[in-house]
Amino acid sequence: MRVLGLDLGTKTLGVAVSDELGWTAQGIETIPIDEEKKQFGFKRLREIIDEYNVDTIVLGFPKNMNGTIGPRGEASERFAALLTKEFSLPVILWDERLSTMAAERMLIAADVSRQKRKKVIDKMAAVMILQSYLDSKQ
Repeated sequence: MRVLGLDLGTKTLGVAVSDELGWTAQGIETIPIDEEKKQFGFKRLREIIDEYNVDTIVLGFPKNMNGTIGPRGEASERFAALLTKEFSLPVILWDERLSTMAAERMLIAADVSRQKRKKVIDKMAAVMILQSYLDSKQ
C-alpha cells in the first residue's frame, strides 16, 4: 500500500506518491484545477489512487507561521473533507509551512528556469510534504 501526497493550490494540485515500503516520495504530476468552480481533478486522482494502490492521503496544511489557521488552511480543511467523502480513504492534514519555499530554493539551486519552476513547483512541494510525513513515521 502507498501514501499519496497532495499540495493544494488555487489552480493546481501537486501530486506525489510513496514507494511501496513508505520510505521515499516521488513526484507524479501537477493536475490543473479550478478552486472557484470546485473542479478538483477527482477523476485523475481516482486513476492515480487505483494505479498506485493508495491507502492513505496526506494533504499539505498551510498554517500561518504562528501556528494559526488562515484562509488557505481553511481551504485545505474543506478539501480534506471532500477527499474523504469522494475516496473513502483516511486523509491526514500535514503541516506544510515553508514547503513551497523549500521546493523553490531546491529548483533554483538546480538551475531550473523560472518558467519550468512554475510548472513543477506544486509537484515538488507535494514531494516535500509527503517525504516529511514519511520521515516522521520511521
